[in-house]
Amino acid sequence: MEDKVKEDACHTEEGTSCRKSHHPERVKKDLTTRLNRIEGQIRGIKGMIDKDVYCDDIITQLSATQSALNSVAKILLEGHLKGCVVDRLSEGDDAVLDELVVTIQKLMKK
Repeated sequence: MEDKVKEDACHTEEGTSCRKSHHPERVKKDLTTRLNRIEGQIRGIKGMIDKDVYCDDIITQLSATQSALNSVAKILLEGHLKGCVVDRLSEGDDAVLDELVVTIQKLMKK
């Protein structure tokens, strides 16, 4: 019964898990910097559309933004593999492998 209470306590009302990663501060800072830059790129693209900039130029910027997002995903995936996955496997939690396969499939849809 106590395990069930712990499990329920670790889910939000939306049903998502509240597990947390533990990235070093330098990695979090790097990710935040990258995401802030991407946010600026998106605002720039919106401005290009408002100004009727040539489509090919907008597509070039979209491609650059997608590449930047992929870089963020790679950093997160590496940290996930080296941290979360290794930790859970060492605890005997093989279900993390199924979760990892789904995660990689999501990344490969792009």
